[in-house]
Amino acid sequence: MNFKLLVIILVVVECLYRIVLNRVTYRSANNPTPDNLADVYDNNAYSKWKKYSAENCKLDLFSTLASFAASVILLCANVHSAFASLFSAGQFAQLSSIILLETAVSTVIGIPVKYIRTMKIEEKYGFNRSSMKTFVSDCIKSMLLDFMLGLLIVEVLALLHTYMGDWIILLFAIAIFLFTLLISFLYPVLSKIGNKFTPLEDGELKDKLMELLTKHGYRVKSIDVMDASRRTSKLNAYFTGFGKLKKIVLYDNLVNAMTPDEICAVFSHELGHGLNKDVLKGQIANFLNMFVMSVAVWLAVKDALVYTQFGFEGVHYGFAYILLAALLGVVQPFTSLVMNYRSRKAEYRADKQAVDEGYGEALISALKKLAKENFAHLSPSKINVVLQYSHPPLCERISAIEKNLNK
Repeated sequence: MNFKLLVIILVVVECLYRIVLNRVTYRSANNPTPDNLADVYDNNAYSKWKKYSAENCKLDLFSTLASFAASVILLCANVHSAFASLFSAGQFAQLSSIILLETAVSTVIGIPVKYIRTMKIEEKYGFNRSSMKTFVSDCIKSMLLDFMLGLLIVEVLALLHTYMGDWIILLFAIAIFLFTLLISFLYPVLSKIGNKFTPLEDGELKDKLMELLTKHGYRVKSIDVMDASRRTSKLNAYFTGFGKLKKIVLYDNLVNAMTPDEICAVFSHELGHGLNKDVLKGQIANFLNMFVMSVAVWLAVKDALVYTQFGFEGVHYGFAYILLAALLGVVQPFTSLVMNYRSRKAEYRADKQAVDEGYGEALISALKKLAKENFAHLSPSKINVVLQYSHPPLCERISAIEKNLNK
């Protein structure tokens, strides 16, 4: 069987899928604005948003085509095996060689794209606050982190398959699942790299947030404000951590742009996720997704013939990382379809919690502010929503909130 042709076909299919979604997104910019969102953008802002959306779509298309071209060239010319031959035969050196090559290629393509998006497009439309020094520092940290995470995943794959054989299907799923939990657990610590956090000042906002959390038996280590304005003007906030490390993080932009009631509305929504155990349900769904990934891993290391067709002498766990990416590029749109549907349902339930807490109207105004300040798409295509959106379109969320308010 010509496995090389099959892998290249998988890469082509993924590329075509991304191009189709990109074109759908690009054309959906002309969709009419829903009536309940008519007050989000004025005519000038809407015209500005259309240009912003178009420029991002064009950049995404370039990124997709550049990555596709690089992948096909590397695969057809057996560059991976040729590059690996420059290193010693030891397993660690061989694994490192492929991850190093992939990190280098993604960096060569990714940094110009990131530069244009951040320092050109985001700057042009008033979102970027990053200095060149911050941009370069973030790129270096991202490159090192990608290399270390990729190497760690491949090392786990090699060890499990070497010692456990076909049990890798279950064990790899468990290992990666536990790894994602560990990253979530350590996120409060990791997020301090490159960001500054200060405790939220005493006052109305802090009192209301603490009252809301205490009412439902929630305890947090701290409520912190992050200096996001150093990099962007966009708004965000989130819960992070587990147990005693759990805390609330507010972007300083959010604190400055929203009223205390609007911020409480956002966290009533997050509270709804907790009360409905959406995080736990999400982790179960994530484990099932990991299991699907593990089946793809098993297929990637099952037949040594796959590797010989790409210039290797036998199974090469570093190159298995490349095969895994090709397989998941085709499989994950299907798993994401299910997980995004579940996520959108959970968002409606969480919005209802904000209504029950008395923050329904504040949530509507908060969501509109978030949409305006983050330059959100107000009328995305149904295809995009079904395939990619983990949150319902804003017009549908507001309609559901208003229906619950009327009840």
